[in-house]
Amino acid sequence: MRIATTLISITLVLSVTLSAGASCQQPRPICPKIGTVQGQATVAEASRFLAAVNKDLLALWIKQERMRWVQATNLTHDTEILVAKVDEEVMEFIGRKAMEANRFDKVKLPAAMRRQLRLIKLAQTLPAPADAKERAELATKTAKMKSIYGKGTYCWKTPRPGKKKCLSLGDMYKVLAKSRNPDELLEVWTGWRKISVPMRKVFKRYVELGNKGAQSLGFKDLGGLWKSYYDMTPAAFEKEMDRLWLQVMPLYKDLHCHVRAKLVAKYGKAKVPEKGPLPAHLLGNMWGQEWTNLFDLVKPQLGGGIDLDRVLKAKKTDPLGMVRYAEAFFVSLGLDKLPKTFWKRSMFTKPRDRDVVCHASAWDIDYKDDLRIKMCIAINTKDFVTIHHELGHNYYQRAYNNLPTLFQNSANDGFHEALGDVIALSVTGPYLKKVGLIGRVPPLNLNPMMRKALEKIAFLPFGLLMDKWRWGVFSGRIKPGEYNKAWWSLRLKYQGIAPATPRGEDHFDPGAKYHIPANVPYARYFLAAILQFQFHRALCKIAGHKGPLSTCSIYDNKEAGRRLNAMMKMGLSKPWPEALKALTGETKMDASAILDYFKPLHEWLKKQNKGRACGW
Repeated sequence: MRIATTLISITLVLSVTLSAGASCQQPRPICPKIGTVQGQATVAEASRFLAAVNKDLLALWIKQERMRWVQATNLTHDTEILVAKVDEEVMEFIGRKAMEANRFDKVKLPAAMRRQLRLIKLAQTLPAPADAKERAELATKTAKMKSIYGKGTYCWKTPRPGKKKCLSLGDMYKVLAKSRNPDELLEVWTGWRKISVPMRKVFKRYVELGNKGAQSLGFKDLGGLWKSYYDMTPAAFEKEMDRLWLQVMPLYKDLHCHVRAKLVAKYGKAKVPEKGPLPAHLLGNMWGQEWTNLFDLVKPQLGGGIDLDRVLKAKKTDPLGMVRYAEAFFVSLGLDKLPKTFWKRSMFTKPRDRDVVCHASAWDIDYKDDLRIKMCIAINTKDFVTIHHELGHNYYQRAYNNLPTLFQNSANDGFHEALGDVIALSVTGPYLKKVGLIGRVPPLNLNPMMRKALEKIAFLPFGLLMDKWRWGVFSGRIKPGEYNKAWWSLRLKYQGIAPATPRGEDHFDPGAKYHIPANVPYARYFLAAILQFQFHRALCKIAGHKGPLSTCSIYDNKEAGRRLNAMMKMGLSKPWPEALKALTGETKMDASAILDYFKPLHEWLKKQNKGRACGW
């Protein structure tokens, strides 16, 4: 199979090369005889090859970003087709150039050139099959799944007085966040998962085609390609993920135990087992990936904390005002203001006249200065923090925009997410006081730390299992007839979560999470959850902070901003341990900073859990 795929790929390269006027009489072209070239490749040729790839790839990526922006902000049949076409074009180009890059495998090259040649093969998370029809099919399949997700709604079985008859995903978020009616929660939870059922067959074919594309580049499967992005072997990367999880697992299990006890107290033993997993629909979040909406049930103390929702509304803050606060944070670090086009071209609120993808995201349309965010901003604490996160992406994108195209990314994809989150960790009482949102910083108590744990610690096993499931699917270890069984097996193993109703293979519950149909690798979010605290601890030390890490904000500290920017400017030009060292002085990812941050809460949880049957 692998030889056949290689033959097809080389034939594709030949057809393109010869159609451009090349022949075997010209100096060192790729020739029909497989695995051979005329003459010896040189450093100069590699340099010219990379210069051309960087130039052409930049043009293609800009075109692709524009098309994707149009689709994300206007979901229609036509925009779906346009994105599929440009995705196909990009996949074909990178697949072809990745094959051509093999010609320089044995040439002794400077490290920066060798790294760029390697990155060509890793330039996209969904490489194209060599066959043109299959490439077009893959592009269509991925666009179709994203469109199904974006258009998803659910209509109540029985109309609710005073409530919408049919709900968008955003509407369902609100029900899960606020309702304490278990039957209502279950209906919404199961209702959203109906939208992913039609994806199942599409997803199966996407896996087959994605694996073909990865195999044509020399990887075992698509998961092997994803894991090769981290400057280590796929096997070593999996071990690294497991090592980091084992560092934080005890804290997660103590949080899980306390949350379960409080859910039992709220809903009773008939709804929540005292010694078993948590019911997935009772966690205040569509995927149980974070539990912040349970805060009122599990908070350690009465009073305390900051009701930022109330503050923002009392000050009549609008969506643009929310973004202005985040921009001012970065400016306080010594960075430039966002370009004027950011304010004209971003999507800050949900349009009334069309379907859009409300999932928050940051964009760099022209890989230079056309920065944007896409959000349906609500005036609340969650979105206030999310905006700080998204602008972190934008500032990272601008910091490395002078590098060659292949280096225009973060040191690894976990760095990009961590950069946004480390800024969000600085949204503390002292910061809010400095920017005039509160008059005084409330006394320290455990409530803000509990809220943060429900967001960050609850997320960790979900962040790990998302790609563990996909790695199993891509490798064939998880068969198509076991998609849902394997999904819930992993959710039970790592999260201690189970569905309230049977979820057989007539469902496709993984597809109800955006990143699955959108083909977005998820290991980055798990790594970001680790790295952000490692970054935060280092930056707080640089800023000279004294006291608990949970009270630290680097707002208005120019030295912290300088160190942060120095790391961001490196982009993907160096292995991630070098970028990590530039910021933190360390070369190894370390979850001990999470344990440092949450130590007071963890000690409290252990006391609360005495006498309880923890685990699942």
